[in-house]
Amino acid sequence: MRRRKFRSVLIVLLALGTFGFVNNTNLFARRAPGEPVLLAHRGIAQRFDTQNLGADTCTAARMLAPEHAFLENTIASMRAAFDAGADVVELDVHPTTDRRFAVFHDWTLECRTNGKGVTREHAMAELRALDIGYGYTADGGQSFPFRGKGVGLMPSLDEVLATFPDRDFLINIKSNVPREGVLLVAHLVELPPAQRSRLMAYGGEEPIAVLRTGLPNFRTLSRASIRRCLLSYLGYGWTGVVPPACRNALILVPLNVTPWLWGWPDRFLNRMEGAGSRVFVQGDYRGGWSSGIDTPQDLARLPPGYSGGILTDEIEVIARAAKPMQRGQ
Repeated sequence: MRRRKFRSVLIVLLALGTFGFVNNTNLFARRAPGEPVLLAHRGIAQRFDTQNLGADTCTAARMLAPEHAFLENTIASMRAAFDAGADVVELDVHPTTDRRFAVFHDWTLECRTNGKGVTREHAMAELRALDIGYGYTADGGQSFPFRGKGVGLMPSLDEVLATFPDRDFLINIKSNVPREGVLLVAHLVELPPAQRSRLMAYGGEEPIAVLRTGLPNFRTLSRASIRRCLLSYLGYGWTGVVPPACRNALILVPLNVTPWLWGWPDRFLNRMEGAGSRVFVQGDYRGGWSSGIDTPQDLARLPPGYSGGILTDEIEVIARAAKPMQRGQ
């Protein structure tokens, strides 16, 4: 009796194991060949020393020696990123006192600009009048190569979307305030559906929840939502079922997490895209901090022929390297 019961359990386990393997192996996965989709974080930006970064670190004050004249989150920076090969550009937004959105990274103005105070406590016209290159220095304050060159360069979100109506953007909401989700929904519903479908957003859980309610098919991400998505997928994704948290979503996956994803890469990508989601790989997760895929060495860690998304802080470098990678060179 015990032997028969053991044999039955063994048969069930073997059947489950066989199903799990066949359902997740890439040997039988069909995916059209293609190049990776490149997401340029902040467009083309000035690079800075990333060691010992804190939440309030003024990165403009630790800029590396400039190699180009672009400042992040500007129209010129975005255009240069697209020209370099970006398929998507990430940008940061803050609401203004006149119910618009300023495209600017920092919560406060003192680091990069000649202004003072909290970014969202100003009107768009006030922000546009600032010099956003004012605080950049690569030598500890001895020189400021962009001072006087950034006046009028802080755009509004409306201006960006009007300038690039047929381009893809990832909008970073820099707060966890629900009303910012309400305001963003009001802006987005005015766009043509085709243009709105090109946009994604990530940020605090509360404004993202508002976005998902107001625009159910709009792709979004928050820390809580990506945690729910990945943990659920690790739990039962071997069945081929896509968890609800992974549907119509933006999915950012650290490079060192990808080996644990059922069906990585092709079956995973097919499943997520079939559920209306877009997947982008970023750098290794290291206790709260993830970089971009920024070097050819990072790219070499992706599977040959990888055709999903890549988030990078170095679009010029990665765009040059990604196409030869796809040709197997």
